[in-house]
Amino acid sequence: MRALSYAVEEAVASLWRGRQSGILSTATIGLALFVLGAFLLVTSNLQRLGAEWSRAAEMSVYLKDDLAPEQRIAIETALTPGTAVVGREYVSKADALAKFRRTFGDLAATLNDLGENPLPASYEVRLQAGSDTREELDRLAATLRQMPGVADVRYDRQWLDRLLATIGLIRGLGLTLGLILTMAAALTVANVVRLALHARRDELEIMQLVGAPETYIRGPFVMEGVIQGGLGALAALAALAVGFVALQARYLTPVASAVNLTSVSFLPLQMCALLVVGGMVVGCLGGFVAAWTAR
Repeated sequence: MRALSYAVEEAVASLWRGRQSGILSTATIGLALFVLGAFLLVTSNLQRLGAEWSRAAEMSVYLKDDLAPEQRIAIETALTPGTAVVGREYVSKADALAKFRRTFGDLAATLNDLGENPLPASYEVRLQAGSDTREELDRLAATLRQMPGVADVRYDRQWLDRLLATIGLIRGLGLTLGLILTMAAALTVANVVRLALHARRDELEIMQLVGAPETYIRGPFVMEGVIQGGLGALAALAALAVGFVALQARYLTPVASAVNLTSVSFLPLQMCALLVVGGMVVGCLGGFVAAWTAR
């Protein structure tokens, strides 16, 4: 415990003496974690969006205008609720037109100029959520496309898969960029610690001559890296929070409403804690490498 207290005191004093270089390394860690945190913030909300859209996934079966009664019965039989289908709702041409006018009020006048209702009747089919029904839904969509009286089938899960694949790509890019910047931050911390070691080399040689333990000699420099990493992580989270609050009301909330996302949320508390711990680990690694290789 005495060694830890000594390391903290000496690290704080060393950071104050070399505060210009310390600010540089802290800012480097902060930038790396800010980029990583921004990608995590985006992908976590996109994942929530994908989950909400998956729960509300629908299959729209558009019908031809000359649909025969027996063809409609066959389509309804295929859409009987079961393991993949939760339920269905028939939307007539008139209902489709009314819904279009409510949703796209600015374009309603263009439909009036056509003289007749161009929108088809359809069945809105609510689907079971979960990957275990995917194959069955694929077979159902393929079957419906081949049935007489069906004009088209829009299957939400096809573009949901593309959305989830895009989310994975964004997360991968963010992690890669964050890793590169984190390595650069660790190297910056290591160089700053080496400068502190060089400035105190005479003092350290005397401590070695009198038999001081290595934890007292090298420990303060490792702690210096830990403090820089923690401060950088806290600065990154603070910048993320400020940016999030500044953009939330004007941009993020309207976008969330437009894509039917309940709300845009900040990083979970556990993820914030992991970012702080990650920054401290990066700083610790840089300080450890510099302290135990500079002999």
